[in-house]
Amino acid sequence: MVVRKNDTVVLIKDITSCKNAEGSIISDKGQRTRVLAAFPVEKKVLLQHTNYRWKHVRPDRDNPRGGRVQREVKVDATNVLLWCEKCQRGVRVRAERRPDEGKVRLCAKCNSVIPVVL
Repeated sequence: MVVRKNDTVVLIKDITSCKNAEGSIISDKGQRTRVLAAFPVEKKVLLQHTNYRWKHVRPDRDNPRGGRVQREVKVDATNVLLWCEKCQRGVRVRAERRPDEGKVRLCAKCNSVIPVVL
């Protein structure tokens, strides 16, 4: 999986189909967001401000009333593309081994290196 934590990605598919106050459907497609966590075994990523679900929690010290809390839920990694700063768009990525840098990620369109953000 080429997507890592702190990468900027673009959604290529609508993840949530929720409606706003007027009743029209809100679209996530094309939204640029940051990866909070990557799960390579499951092939899923956790995205910032995307794909919220309600979690029913019991009362505890932190939340004495309990109730419903919105949490971000994992998204399939095939629904996102890495963001290329040079192309200013979501792109496919290819990997290449270089003797001085090791394994690097390259933009498939412009061949620029996509850096790993720590």
